[in-house]
Amino acid sequence: MTTTKERNGLTSRLPTNDEIKSAAEAATALAIALEQDGALKVSGPDGPVKIAPAIGAAMIELLGHYARGDMVTLVPVGTSLTTQQAADMLNMSRPHLTKLLKRNEIPFTQVGSHRRVKYVDLMAYKAEKEREKDEALSRLIALGQEYDRLEVGADA
Repeated sequence: MTTTKERNGLTSRLPTNDEIKSAAEAATALAIALEQDGALKVSGPDGPVKIAPAIGAAMIELLGHYARGDMVTLVPVGTSLTTQQAADMLNMSRPHLTKLLKRNEIPFTQVGSHRRVKYVDLMAYKAEKEREKDEALSRLIALGQEYDRLEVGADA
């Protein structure tokens, strides 16, 4: 028997064990159904339907997330997010995100008294922070290697 919670979909809850199993089986079936060019061929009402490789790959990736028990939300690129949604996507508090917005670190628009952040702007900020983190880690590794060389030279 399907509960109301299960019928409401996976946008606000984790998948059940049955849904995880179903997603894993579906992902495997789709991966097996891939043609040489990466397209999927499925049965349609008027015969076979060929699904473009990029769409097929996205479907398999989505099912893979569900198969791992992840909660997934699809966000169209042009979407404007509330500050809470944006903060959740960056794994930070809403007040901290608001500080970033006030410092103009992330572009936003004002809708009445509410701020909205475009998904693309949020992802650009996230990518920049990842790049900065990678650069800092590379510099730290280089310093560690330099220190090791100096230590070896001092022991000789």
